[in-house]
Amino acid sequence: MQERSSGAELAAVLRRELNRYSPGEKLPSSRVLVERHRVSPVTVSRALAELAAEGLVVTRPGAGAFRAEPRSETPRPLDTSWQEIALSAEPAGDQVPRSVDASGVLATLATPAPGVIELIGGYLHPDLQPERALAAALARAGRRPGAWARPMVGGVPELRAWFAREIAGPGGPLAASDVLITGGGQSALTAALRALAAPGAPVLVESPTYPGMLAVARASGLRPVPVPVDADGVRTDLLADAFRASGARLFVCQPLFQNPTGAVLADGRRREVLRVARAAGAFVIEDDFARLLAHGDAPALPPTLIADDRDGTVVHVRSLTKATSPNLRVGALAAHGPVLDRLRAIQVVDSFFVPGPLQEAALELVGSPAWARHLRLIAGELTTRRNALTAALHQHLPVLAERDGGHGAAYGHDPAPGGLYVPPGGYHLWLRLPDGTDEAALTGAALRAGVAVAAGRPYFAAEPPAAHLRLSFAAAAGTAEITEGVRRLRAACEEVGVAVG
Repeated sequence: MQERSSGAELAAVLRRELNRYSPGEKLPSSRVLVERHRVSPVTVSRALAELAAEGLVVTRPGAGAFRAEPRSETPRPLDTSWQEIALSAEPAGDQVPRSVDASGVLATLATPAPGVIELIGGYLHPDLQPERALAAALARAGRRPGAWARPMVGGVPELRAWFAREIAGPGGPLAASDVLITGGGQSALTAALRALAAPGAPVLVESPTYPGMLAVARASGLRPVPVPVDADGVRTDLLADAFRASGARLFVCQPLFQNPTGAVLADGRRREVLRVARAAGAFVIEDDFARLLAHGDAPALPPTLIADDRDGTVVHVRSLTKATSPNLRVGALAAHGPVLDRLRAIQVVDSFFVPGPLQEAALELVGSPAWARHLRLIAGELTTRRNALTAALHQHLPVLAERDGGHGAAYGHDPAPGGLYVPPGGYHLWLRLPDGTDEAALTGAALRAGVAVAAGRPYFAAEPPAAHLRLSFAAAAGTAEITEGVRRLRAACEEVGVAVG
């Protein structure tokens, strides 16, 4: 029996026995309780601490534990109804109300119940995470001279230099001084949005796009304005129109393996995004979340937008989290010019700095031989899992596998037979559902059938053009579980009346 559960069980026994003692009367000593209940001293200590936290027992150092005196008055019931008004009151003037809705993010962060197959998660399955390498890196980092001293506000210089090389290439336009270390990609996005757009301002976003970014924008009082994505990434003809119509001075995009479509921004559109944004006097936030998740059969990756930026238009976001562990919350912001001072100020106000030992551990990891081996491993594993998911869809849900959702061939890859776009990077597929499908009913039926999938609605800033599902293949235990998950999804489709083939 584990120590923690034993402590809870002993606390339950002692709670029942408290009526034997008068208020203020001393309970048996710890030694007596150890012998009477055949438990360890640690278990007794945990049990007494639990009762003390409940106000049932008072412990006095050197004297022992005593039954607590009864409370003299009944506490007033908690009434938080006033918060409903305070949290929803409309601001004065034209300010956009903040909308703090994390449901789209929480859906992918929640741990499924036992027995439920996870085709919804955004992190690698534990078997794919470099746990040994991370543990070794953390141990080495903790022994580094100065590791526990207060780090520089912008981050450990060597780690900033590594990110600069990774983002813009060796000898590229980025120096270590152009990079700020952040607490992961979500933290970097939050800082960038807050730094570059005032509350109430419009911000252009891809449609569909990452729900976590939409949640950050709305929580900051910003107004997301959608710009459609097709097989070649964001439609730059509509991007120019959106800048003119909205007056926005900020565009957020994912040029590589876009979430959720998997699209890669075509070469001609890369140049056009920079030109259109520069003409509008606007910044571009480049969320490069999936560069380390290229598959084994991916062509050479295009460079980052910031590598081709000579006007300081691009603010680049990069993170190590997706390719390692959800607990390695280390990322980077890169930018040129005065905007970097604004970004640094926002980060300092929000969080001071990223803990030094965590930065040192990240530096140890990416500088070790294990890092290259790990990237090769996940490239191969993601390819295998992607192919398993694609094959399972064609076998069990051919109707969904034959719908390309408007995102056919892209980035040198043809759609799979029947039209499904299979990206050569990232960790998910984007499926268009038959017209009239109730996404909520389908995802609910899927959960009852034992598989968790993501509805498409949270990925749209406005009304979606059709119903969709996003299926992730990174968080599942393996190919057999992926295939079984699709089989369960077919049962859910049959339950709610969605044609399966």
